[in-house]
Amino acid sequence: MTAQDSSPLMTLTWTDHVTGRQGHLVVDRLVRGVSSGGLRMRAGCTLGEVTGLARGMTMKEALHYNPEGRYIPLGGAKGGIDCDPQGPEAYGILVRYLRAMRPYIENFWTTGEDLGLTQDVVDRAAAEAGLVSSIQAVYPLLDDEATARRRLADAFAVEVDGIGLDELAGGCGVAESVLAALDRSKRPYAGTRVAVQGLGTMGGATARFLARAGLTIVAVADVKGTIANPAGLDVEALLAARDAYGTVDRSAALRPADLELPGDAWLSAEAEVLVPAAVSYAIDTVNQARITARWIVEAANMPVLPEAEELLAARGVTVLPDVVVNSGTNAWWWWTLFGDIGADADEAFTYTRRSMRALIDQMLTRAEADGTTPRAAAHAIVADRLPVISERFGWYR
Repeated sequence: MTAQDSSPLMTLTWTDHVTGRQGHLVVDRLVRGVSSGGLRMRAGCTLGEVTGLARGMTMKEALHYNPEGRYIPLGGAKGGIDCDPQGPEAYGILVRYLRAMRPYIENFWTTGEDLGLTQDVVDRAAAEAGLVSSIQAVYPLLDDEATARRRLADAFAVEVDGIGLDELAGGCGVAESVLAALDRSKRPYAGTRVAVQGLGTMGGATARFLARAGLTIVAVADVKGTIANPAGLDVEALLAARDAYGTVDRSAALRPADLELPGDAWLSAEAEVLVPAAVSYAIDTVNQARITARWIVEAANMPVLPEAEELLAARGVTVLPDVVVNSGTNAWWWWTLFGDIGADADEAFTYTRRSMRALIDQMLTRAEADGTTPRAAAHAIVADRLPVISERFGWYR
């Protein structure tokens, strides 16, 4: 992206007339008149945060452009509400926010779950706000709307070992990013240790896929602290003991050898791979010094501050950026809706793994060739693709 198109198309801040809480919507770009990006809710959510996330969505959409696929990238957008999602007032604020945003959601912003919100909550609140769907703006672009909507609904109903396919798709993409990086470095999966911050939708699914691939999950962190075991945690037991917010019931899941440590202990875990899968800005210029891992794989949006990433790169730590690593969640929605894949878990995982591995390999190859970081390489790939997308489909600022 060039300097002249760095500002978003639209920036909006809304104030709830009941609580005084604020919400934001940033539409970075429109492609074919539509944008895509989730809605997050967290205490302290800022306009600057949402703006950065919207730009990231533009990149994620462009990265998954496949001229031979049915899914055609959209523009990037993001919504955010400054509120604790577990607070008693949260749901009412969500409904009022969606009601205020209804004209945008009906016409050019497709949205869904993000940090602090699950899709079922978004769907319920959207219905109360008078919306047909949180993604209804994309319906006019579908060849057969009824079939496409039924296919996506069927996919959301698919479960694998009691966990919804919609929860697993993103984690599959993150896990495949880790495995692709290990394969390029010729590092065996067995003996590779992983620490995960956040055991919600993305972090939990990532831990599950990595454990099943033979890696050892030595630490996981939630709002109550870090659970660690140098010999490896029982990931399935931890996942089974989670609540809706990804918090583990210690009394139900911990074994005698499992340790309860402070919340930030995952940073300094003796592990080759760190997966920040919770909040933005988790790794800063101070706490990055505690990290001894070889790879940081950004399952969350913007978890590593740019200044911290520079310091990490200087001492040989590779950061695989969020715009690539966690892009599988968004892409899975559209692959399914547009018909590149069906409502089948095996098909979804196969397609996700192939697509994510190709992206990771392309990014790391470009980084090596340019002598730069993976993030800079991802930006370069996007810069190459945007003119093609703009020429073919229309690109509006």
